[in-house]
Amino acid sequence: MKHHPKTLILLALLAACGTAGAETLLVERVAQKPAVAQPARGLTMAEVEARFGAPSEKLDPRGGQKRQWPTINRWVYPDYVVYFEKNRVIDVVAHKASPEEVGPKPPIR
Repeated sequence: MKHHPKTLILLALLAACGTAGAETLLVERVAQKPAVAQPARGLTMAEVEARFGAPSEKLDPRGGQKRQWPTINRWVYPDYVVYFEKNRVIDVVAHKASPEEVGPKPPIR
């Protein structure tokens, strides 16, 4: 019985897909959790600090070398990282719950 290389590759890919089913996606976990209060897009740094308290860490700003590249500030809270462009919230990213969870990498320090 002659096997075609394409068939063998397809079978190998299908076998590998079965093992990925046990992973938890960060997006799925966040969607299942009850809504945790997080800063909304557009809030200022002062508003975030007043509503959510001081961050556990304020990371060094990134960017700003050119006029087209705004300075991005990052504040670390226990459950998430808040990203600011200049003085306003542009995004909030949840932390991974465990090493097996698929999600964003930790922020570069």
